[in-house]
Amino acid sequence: MALPGLDVAAIRHFCEQRVPPHALHQVRVEADISPTAVTIVEVRAPWREDYGPEWTRGGVARLRYVAKHKHWVLYWRDRNQKWHLYDRLEPSHDVLVLLDEIDRDPTCIFWG
Repeated sequence: MALPGLDVAAIRHFCEQRVPPHALHQVRVEADISPTAVTIVEVRAPWREDYGPEWTRGGVARLRYVAKHKHWVLYWRDRNQKWHLYDRLEPSHDVLVLLDEIDRDPTCIFWG
């Protein structure tokens, strides 16, 4: 089953609005979409020549869609690149509730 199109569009919009236009040459926020989840990723420009010309990518949050229950579940990433259930918020049928939590980041677990 495909992810709900309107929800994916809302996540993409969230990502596009996260960084002001004048900073897009340094950082972007993107949505990596898989069949069952959307991972919000911060993408940063190369900052040291010896690291090469590639932009670096780091996961910020993962929104997993549970088709059986038609709800989204929020996950956070630790320093070892492992994903963990964000237990301060229940799964939601409304993806905007989860995006608001990521934006507010009351625990500083998503944006630092």
